[in-house]
Amino acid sequence: MNNVSHGTGGLFFLDAPGGTGKTFLISLLLATIRSNNNVALALASSGIAATLLEGGRTAHSALKLPLNMQVNETPTCNISKTSGMAKVLKVCKLIVWDECTMAHKKSLEALDRTLKDLRGSQTVFGGAMILLAGDFRQTLPVIPKSTTADEINACLKSSYLSRHVNTLTLTTNVRVQLQNDPSAAEFSHQLLKMGNDPMSVDPTGMITLPNNFCTFAQSKEALIQSVFPNIVQHYKNNDWLSERAILAGKNKDVNDINVAILDQIPGDIVAYK
Repeated sequence: MNNVSHGTGGLFFLDAPGGTGKTFLISLLLATIRSNNNVALALASSGIAATLLEGGRTAHSALKLPLNMQVNETPTCNISKTSGMAKVLKVCKLIVWDECTMAHKKSLEALDRTLKDLRGSQTVFGGAMILLAGDFRQTLPVIPKSTTADEINACLKSSYLSRHVNTLTLTTNVRVQLQNDPSAAEFSHQLLKMGNDPMSVDPTGMITLPNNFCTFAQSKEALIQSVFPNIVQHYKNNDWLSERAILAGKNKDVNDINVAILDQIPGDIVAYK
């Protein structure tokens, strides 16, 4: 807030694991700046994250980022100097980019070049105040048909801008505190340990989860039965359905499990496209 009020700009990264109140803090900053009749821009790497912020938009939509980011060595945002977005970027006091760890490093470099041009300044981001937020323990940029080295090279930490970053951290898991659930606290601690500590890896590159990390199902059928027990009796109860979900790493598994559950429900299956 000092940097915003003094107009000194800067690049900050808010390192916040899940549940530590990152979205709440960002919303508070946006509301404070906007309540003083100043402009604050809220961006996010994904549509879901953008909906959590007041006036939030995806970075690709707001900044007109090029889609061929990997092949272009020096990408810039497709924003003309006379456009409405250019005027917003010139006067905005703060640009927040949530879930920035998923973004390709060239996205941030494109914003840096664009702001330097629009603001007529060669300082980092043209002297604008940038707040990045995310957690590197979660999702890194997805690079098709790539190696681990390619993913790390596309990560923000590999960018020339990383040396200008001031890191702020949130550590207290407020979500766990409010629930007052010892098992949730233990689960949160284990997730952080996985992200921070090198775990023992077997010859195939797999890690072994602790036995108390979660309940292991022996088959997909057992998993479905434990998450959606007696679905024939409950499938019309929206409250019951909204409390449970099965997540999977691959779309194929999602589709297989979806079909298996739908087969248990009476009636015809209708697909809306």
